[in-house]
Amino acid sequence: MSLVLDAATQDLLFREARTANTFTDEPVTDEQIQAVYDLIKFGPTAFNQSPLRITLVRSPEARERLVPLMAEGNQAKTATAPLVAILSTDNEFHAELPKLVPHAPGIADAYFSARVVREQVAPINATLQAGYFIIGIRAAGLAAGPMTGFDFPGVQKEFLDEDHTPLMIINIGKPGTDAAPFPRLPRLAYDEVVTTV
Repeated sequence: MSLVLDAATQDLLFREARTANTFTDEPVTDEQIQAVYDLIKFGPTAFNQSPLRITLVRSPEARERLVPLMAEGNQAKTATAPLVAILSTDNEFHAELPKLVPHAPGIADAYFSARVVREQVAPINATLQAGYFIIGIRAAGLAAGPMTGFDFPGVQKEFLDEDHTPLMIINIGKPGTDAAPFPRLPRLAYDEVVTTV
């Protein structure tokens, strides 16, 4: 075995972790989400661009605006999850590059001055960060229910602006007793995925 993580941690983050469809009533605190972010912010992105933005849906009024924008099969679980996070890409991420890449002060203008370029690279790197975010949620002892079944233009109009593009929505909390009602689906084997050249 060449992994450094102990088996229990591997189980927590990967083998036993499941997408949650139901949750307990236990709240998810701002401190928990900050701890998750303070861990996952170290995951790599191209040029350290870090384009992921997270909007926490906490108020009942915001939840009432969000639920009708979810696909029908996602509405009930989004209505009852302790916390819902809207993950989006910041298409103006280049404004932060002087802070994020201080050793290369001209990088924003050299590579990312065109909006069309930013809109191509931001979703790739924000999706990387979304994966880190899900692992961070699991590391906090919580479960994640990531979803892309929602009205993307509606969520953008209701919660974001033209500089932020919705990426996914994640329900977060302690998993309920029937959180994952189906058996884990198969995964591809190593030799089906990895090719050596």
